[in-house]
Amino acid sequence: MKAIRYYRYGPPDVLELRDVDVPAIDDDEVLVRVRAASVNPLDWHFMGGRPYLVRAQAGLSRPRARATRLGVDLAGSVEAVGPDVTEFRAGDEVFGGLDDRGTLAEYISIRQDGALLAKPAGLTFEQAASVPVAGCTALQALRDKGRVRPGDKVLINGASGGVGTFAVQLAKAFGAEVTGVCSTRNADMVASIGADHVIDYTREDFTRTGKRYDLLVDIAGNRTLAETRRALAPKGALVTVGGPDKGRWIGPLGRPVRMALLSPAVGQRMVFFLARLNKADLGVLRELLEAGKVTPVIDRTYPLGQVARAIGYLEEGHARGKVAITV
Repeated sequence: MKAIRYYRYGPPDVLELRDVDVPAIDDDEVLVRVRAASVNPLDWHFMGGRPYLVRAQAGLSRPRARATRLGVDLAGSVEAVGPDVTEFRAGDEVFGGLDDRGTLAEYISIRQDGALLAKPAGLTFEQAASVPVAGCTALQALRDKGRVRPGDKVLINGASGGVGTFAVQLAKAFGAEVTGVCSTRNADMVASIGADHVIDYTREDFTRTGKRYDLLVDIAGNRTLAETRRALAPKGALVTVGGPDKGRWIGPLGRPVRMALLSPAVGQRMVFFLARLNKADLGVLRELLEAGKVTPVIDRTYPLGQVARAIGYLEEGHARGKVAITV
């Protein structure tokens, strides 16, 4: 089968399309023929080995003899199942994610109790594959960390990206009044997916409008902590789910350290978190997708052989919604 592999850290051109063996499956595993995947910022962090903290999983250098897999999101069809598998059968259309990576390939194996569910009805494989990482991140940021409630005033900074487009729609589904922050070219799109208000950051600074929000989900990370707090209600919550890759050692992780130190001393709650894929949250997202309350936004689609181009485009920081991969 064809699969993306890399043998050293670096820019997208370290990625190679290789012929590798189809993975074997254990008794409780499912073999999935991948039809689509998507790329996420975490892919370029793993590929580039930055911040250096991510290298702890594989050592400070990567031996050339060892290939590393890439990709978390997937959608496809079940090819075969182990004898202990009861939840799936051959031919089922599924979507989900693989924590230990490797979905940028023609086949993957995954435990039946992993983050895998029947594909939402009415979605293409590309749409379904765009959901897991970005959708779970947005859901957990709003529901679990932000504790969003109906009527809350919610601001999404970075509303036009992969996580942002899901966050806008999920916040609306939870009954919030949503303000999205994005560039001029994305303002109409953000409004079209449900934002009640759109702030064009090239024309207006959301930290200086005088408006206060009950919950601010910061995906862009392009304002200082002091500036961001100006837009928070006195008892508001700031949830940070990403940020620019500044610094080789801890990258965007310096900000949450400052948040953790400051949060106990002020009335505003400040949280940084990394999302975790799980079957239960995929189920919540599937219900919302099938109900038409959430629709994946896909900017571009690339074939498996052009994953390097896809990640290069994502790294530029201008993708509208998700970047999908057809397999």
